[in-house]
Amino acid sequence: MSRKSYLEQACEAVPEFETVSTQFLRKYTISGKSESCTSNYLMQISKLVLHFHCSPLDLSQDQLEEYLFYLRQNEPPSMSSFKHLVYGLRSMFSMFKNEDLYLSLPTIAQSRALPEVFSQQEIKRIMKASKLLKHRVLFALIYDCGLRISEAINLKISDVDFDRHQVHIRESKFKKDRYVPVSGLVLKGLKSYLETSRPREWLFNGKIRGEKISRSGIRHAFRSAINKTEISKKVCIHTLRHSYATHLLEMGLDILSIQYQMGHAELRTTLMYLHIAKSVPQRGFSPMEKLY
Repeated sequence: MSRKSYLEQACEAVPEFETVSTQFLRKYTISGKSESCTSNYLMQISKLVLHFHCSPLDLSQDQLEEYLFYLRQNEPPSMSSFKHLVYGLRSMFSMFKNEDLYLSLPTIAQSRALPEVFSQQEIKRIMKASKLLKHRVLFALIYDCGLRISEAINLKISDVDFDRHQVHIRESKFKKDRYVPVSGLVLKGLKSYLETSRPREWLFNGKIRGEKISRSGIRHAFRSAINKTEISKKVCIHTLRHSYATHLLEMGLDILSIQYQMGHAELRTTLMYLHIAKSVPQRGFSPMEKLY
């Protein structure tokens, strides 16, 4: 039998939480939030419910503070998990008009830490590390197009335009569509993969043909590849996307084009990569060279 999710366990342990979580899921979905965002929020809130065995709406401010302190001191969780809990509770308390608990939540400062990126040589090592053609093509496509993990999961075969050398990213973060260029080298790998694996609707199938590949499946395959390369940096599958933007900048692509290809809503998000990219002085030129 498959292990029950945290949400299922929380609803069984605290029956009234099932009503709260159902309403939260319905309203949050209607408001246009992504499935992964809603799922992450509910997972972290469910862990809180299991800790106290009561609905989050029935917590005292002291209990809430105690749990947040417990997380930061004892786990310690990844910052993303902590943020998902705080943001999820903020949305839930606002939705159910619990002003006291809403106001007691901490403000999370934006991190100014710069992400790790791979060198171009490390990218080549990663592309060779996986035994399966499927995984090599998957990693190559994520890097070559700067994809988020959710975008790679939701790609359909029909989203790849082999003639125009483009990939259509549909309704990604912020519900925005975009086209991104893809190299002929990756398209060649994709053709070989499609001929041998014969996926159905989704470009990358999971263990069951016809179903999308899972986040955990991608992450496990990527960790295995990294272990084989002996890369010691603290990296994850999203590091390929950071490397994509950084390498494009180092190769001379302008920042606005990178913003579009990354699907960033705000330019300031893309400007971060200016602090990571290595300057290339030899690419300097005088304006008269361009005029004539």
